Amino acid sequence: MTTDTPRTPRVVSLLPAATEIVAALGAVDQLVGVTHECDHPRDVASLPRVTSSAVDRDAPSSAIDAEVRALASTGAPVFGFDAEQFATLAPQVVLTQSLCDVCALPESEVDRAIVALDVAPSVVTLGGTTLEGIWDDVRRVGAAIGRSVEAESLLASLDARMRRVHETLKAARAPRPRVVVIEWLDPLFVAGHWSPELVRRAGGVDVLAQAGAHSVQIDVEAVRAAAPEVLLFAPCGFDIERATRETAALLTRDAWRWASACACWVLDGNALTSRPGPRLVDAIEVMSAIFAPTLFGAPDAAYARCIAHRARGSEPSGYALGV
Repeated sequence: MTTDTPRTPRVVSLLPAATEIVAALGAVDQLVGVTHECDHPRDVASLPRVTSSAVDRDAPSSAIDAEVRALASTGAPVFGFDAEQFATLAPQVVLTQSLCDVCALPESEVDRAIVALDVAPSVVTLGGTTLEGIWDDVRRVGAAIGRSVEAESLLASLDARMRRVHETLKAARAPRPRVVVIEWLDPLFVAGHWSPELVRRAGGVDVLAQAGAHSVQIDVEAVRAAAPEVLLFAPCGFDIERATRETAALLTRDAWRWASACACWVLDGNALTSRPGPRLVDAIEVMSAIFAPTLFGAPDAAYARCIAHRARGSEPSGYALGV
């Protein structure tokens, strides 16, 4: 049974990106439950958590990957779900996702919990894999929680920020460096989905991935063969401290010696690139500062750190005028 959604419905977010979208729409007060990974903005820290992880997120990258694969092979869930807590919260809108069973609670778990409720909430499933798709998700969230006007205002603001980056690059005819974005360290994954578009809008050329396509496992020799000028290491879900520590260890390996000829940067993947929400524009601004520091200044060290400077060599190709 369903009922009309009230103008300010009670919202449970089952995805950190969805939590950030709700917050960006000025509706933190409508959130009544979030996931164990929701950490932005700080206002959500005190909210009930309806999920947990079956994986030790503090383990090394290789151990996390092995544990996730082992769970998947047996059909065991990567995430725990507190269905009793969920029911107690009596949500009128539930925000979930269809993109990745490893990154967030799968839809099937949510469906089972909803069937058990006396009154079924409105369910909004987010699945954008490009900026356009993510912006459509923002609109859908806004419509579901009574914040459509705020959604359009937010999107206009995000577009203006992206346009400022583009116009600055265009006016300077800034060179476009060849870029690879690494999403996981062991095994190595190159970032797909929205990441190539972030690189392009920031003034670079992603030489290994295509916008909207899945992230794929790759070997280090394939990365080397792509001849990147800039390597961006943004491990999914890692903050800047952990990403820096693990990337620095990776680059000491013999197989990565060639990378000393590149500019190697570590990004806070947890804040900038892992979550399909408004902070992807923060990622564009950070990347543009990496690619063109004379135009944008140095990137914020809280989100990006250089761990190897590119050796002198040929200049990257000129910045294309179209976005």
